[in-house]
Amino acid sequence: MLLDLGLPDMEGMEVIQRLRGWSQVPIIVLSARHSAGEKVRCLDSGADDYVTKPFGMDELLARMRAAERRSVPVEEAPVVRTPDFTVDLGAKRVTRDGEEVRLTPTEWHILEILTRRPRQLVSQRQLLHDVWGPAYQSETNYLRVYLAQLRRKLEPDPARPRYLITEAGRGYRFETPETDA
Repeated sequence: MLLDLGLPDMEGMEVIQRLRGWSQVPIIVLSARHSAGEKVRCLDSGADDYVTKPFGMDELLARMRAAERRSVPVEEAPVVRTPDFTVDLGAKRVTRDGEEVRLTPTEWHILEILTRRPRQLVSQRQLLHDVWGPAYQSETNYLRVYLAQLRRKLEPDPARPRYLITEAGRGYRFETPETDA
């Protein structure tokens, strides 16, 4: 991924940190910022390389090839299986009892975020930002509605969820059977 730090809606550093939460894709930062401190912050946040502008196209292509050589192939789209349903992140499909479960794009987005970070608390604020955008910081009622819909479609007993767990006032977690204590 080539990432320019000067993004209109979000800080480039935030993009790096979020991306590292679920992917190991090589990240090369492009920036006009020349300070050593800025370079160190980006590299420490998860960037693989930092190229300052202006740069030569041959150099950029060589850095891209080097980053690709160093990258470790990682399964980017796993299949998450529970005793009650299966989430195929690559195919963007959910099945239950052998039948495909129809999810809205918003339901899918929420489920994908949670299943890519199993057992980790995802804050309400983070989910709102990732699903609806930066203007939605306090609309927690959206999350309650969509999580209730997902539970009705996926949980064996939506009133007592096993997989889509609410941590009141904090956020949500996706629990897997392997992690039940």
